[in-house]
Amino acid sequence: MEKQIKLFLEFLQSDKKLSENTLQSYKRDIIQFEEYLSNNRINYAKIDQEEISNYLKYLQEIGKKTSTISRSLASIRSFYQFLIRTRKIKRDPTEEIQSPKVEKRVPSVLTAQEVELLLDQPKDVDLKGTRDKAMLEFAYATGMRVTEIISLNIDNVNLETGYVTCVTGSKTRNIPLGTLSLNALKEYIEKARGLLIKNDKEKALFVNINGKRLTRQGFWKIVKYYKEQAHITKDITPHVLRHSFATHLLQNGADLKSIQTMLGHSDISSTQIYMQFQDSGIKDIYKKAHPRA
Repeated sequence: MEKQIKLFLEFLQSDKKLSENTLQSYKRDIIQFEEYLSNNRINYAKIDQEEISNYLKYLQEIGKKTSTISRSLASIRSFYQFLIRTRKIKRDPTEEIQSPKVEKRVPSVLTAQEVELLLDQPKDVDLKGTRDKAMLEFAYATGMRVTEIISLNIDNVNLETGYVTCVTGSKTRNIPLGTLSLNALKEYIEKARGLLIKNDKEKALFVNINGKRLTRQGFWKIVKYYKEQAHITKDITPHVLRHSFATHLLQNGADLKSIQTMLGHSDISSTQIYMQFQDSGIKDIYKKAHPRA
């Protein structure tokens, strides 16, 4: 089974061109499944529907969330479809199994006043403050995922047109920047980033105090620090800023399809819609609806 897993992951990486995070999720799910089969002496090529169901029950028993179980089943299903495609098996044992229903939780959202309070915390008095202000303004202005933000390179931002190009796997989207975010970003790039980086070859847009690409954990710590400085009792994560971005746009009159395009949700990005810098339609919607545009 190890060989087939290796081939499956190579297929996902080369043919499906998935992001590194998505690829790692598949890998974790399949390796956990492999360990279960090994411990229970079950042959992966001869497994039946009942044994797959037993595995899903096992995940539930060890406390896995419904969303995790649903994702695991999707990974296992993809693995067996790959085995059918490569003629290693003839029947997909997951075919009749229904994915557990995931309850949709209401996302945590900040009020416009809370966002303003949070974004006012970083002070443009030193390199770190300049970077932090640019980063928080940027996160709220674009609604991008934290992984997408820390993966950005300096050349993904066009300060003249006021757009950032986000590339996730094989999908690309261009997101407009509001005036406040653009000004903070210019300040950071022109006055702070060059002094923070230790190597001129560094491509990362946002870097830490050591001049290296900012990590996911680093981003979270910065958001948490300013949340405490602002004395906001709500739990604030980078994803809460993303939810707030979408909610505030919607509340201010932006249409849902435009918001989905900016967020890069799968049902929109799967259609391979590539926005061009000269696409003024989405920028007009953004400028009219975003509180800090």
